[in-house]
Order: sequence, then structure tokens, then C-alpha cells
Amino acid sequence: MVAKVEVDFDACEANALCEAMAPDVFVVDDDDFLQVEDPTVTDENRIRVGQAVAACPKSALRIVDVA
Repeated sequence: MVAKVEVDFDACEANALCEAMAPDVFVVDDDDFLQVEDPTVTDENRIRVGQAVAACPKSALRIVDVA
């Protein structure tokens, strides 16, 4: 099953906890905005992305299945 990570940018405060856990997926830019480098959730990054989603203090991240 294919999945991707989505961000609620209205809720996101760019705390960078997600970047610390999955820097290949999340990057906080120089203007303190979260950028998603690659939203694809793979077998290789699923655990790290899941940890980043769980650690988000604003619950601004989620993993969604893509049909």
C-alpha cells in the first residue's frame, strides 16, 4: 500500500521535531517554514515518519493511504 505524509500548515509551528527524526522527508527552511522534501512513505522511512507524526506537538502531521 502506498502512503504519503500530509501537513496541516495552519497548525504547524515548524518546531523541527519532525526534521530531527526524518531529515530526508522534513526540512525547516531559513524562514522557519516546514518543507516536505518527499511526502512518500516507504518501507525504509515508515518508522521514522511515524515517529515524527507522533512527536508533533501540534498534531499537524498525518500519514494517509493513497489509492
